[in-house]
Amino acid sequence: MPESHNRRETELADADTPTPKGTKFAGPCVAGVVSASDLDQTADSIAAWQLPNGMIPWFPGGHADPWNHVEAAMALTVMGQQAEAERAYQWLGDRQRPDGAWHQYYLADSVEQDKLDANCVAYVATGVWHHYMCTGDRGFLESMWPVVERAVSFVLDLQLPRGEIRWARHNDGTPWSFALLTGSSSICHSLRAAIAAGEELGNERPDWELSAARLADVIRTQPDAFAPKHRWAMDWYYPVLSGVVTGQEGRTMLASRFDRFVMDGLGVRCVSDKPWVTAAETCECIIAHLGVGRRDIATEMFQWVQDLRADDGSYFTGMAHPERTHFPADERTTYTAAAVILAADALSDASPASTLFSNHHTLPELITIG
Repeated sequence: MPESHNRRETELADADTPTPKGTKFAGPCVAGVVSASDLDQTADSIAAWQLPNGMIPWFPGGHADPWNHVEAAMALTVMGQQAEAERAYQWLGDRQRPDGAWHQYYLADSVEQDKLDANCVAYVATGVWHHYMCTGDRGFLESMWPVVERAVSFVLDLQLPRGEIRWARHNDGTPWSFALLTGSSSICHSLRAAIAAGEELGNERPDWELSAARLADVIRTQPDAFAPKHRWAMDWYYPVLSGVVTGQEGRTMLASRFDRFVMDGLGVRCVSDKPWVTAAETCECIIAHLGVGRRDIATEMFQWVQDLRADDGSYFTGMAHPERTHFPADERTTYTAAAVILAADALSDASPASTLFSNHHTLPELITIG
């Protein structure tokens, strides 16, 4: 890793204090690829599809899920649309079940799919901490803390003795029997965000720290703890993106299946055996590479993503090759636009939360277990 990058990481590790409330910061841009005004247009495309009640569907008339809803809210925060972002978090707060969970899919005025996905539930902690890092709004953090606390309680009730977290419950409370690597990796990151929020408010949770450490340990050392999903790109890069596998081990992990999942000049395949690239997976993979010092790869891949940009600043979900047809047909999604904004923010170090997914020293360290 270049010396300048090491120095930059050290500086970031010493500068993880959330920004004071009211501080203005320049929006992200990636020189020669997308301008700040381009990304403003992208954020506007998300806000335009947000419903009056605060829900951010995938597309007009479509459903929302809590994970992608939070992803979109984070992008709005980065782009200075705090009021819209806070309406999105209010929507979550208003719909949280007594057990701390949310259903998997919602329509504008009803539940579409009633299962309770642990990763979707946990992600509110990442979003809340991200919003606080950007805005310094302690009142927001305090108001959302009970929501985060209940969500984490629901998720950790699904943790097995070995450390992995079962992926969901049925609506009647019956848990699924297996865990997923991508979901558990994302949950580990969300747990660290929840721990950070608790520490900021004086609500230390050593039990959460232990749960996160056990989860990270099983991800690193016991791949057989998770249902086999080797076709899926997210199982490849999520242990790195989430900060569970870092440094040289992270670089090795990303290099090991790079040729299997990356279509050169095009993007990241959703699944290894189909020629479908998706902008969201590519953007997440970009941030994972940033986290292990491969800015060269990340920058090049971000250029590829722009092939999926629409004239109104939104982004098509994916493209099938060699036909170059949008897949699903002509679908543009708010979560895809959000992933582009978050990747641009990570590349440009624009917002105070730009390193949340790419410099894991900005979160509480994972404790070591014997």
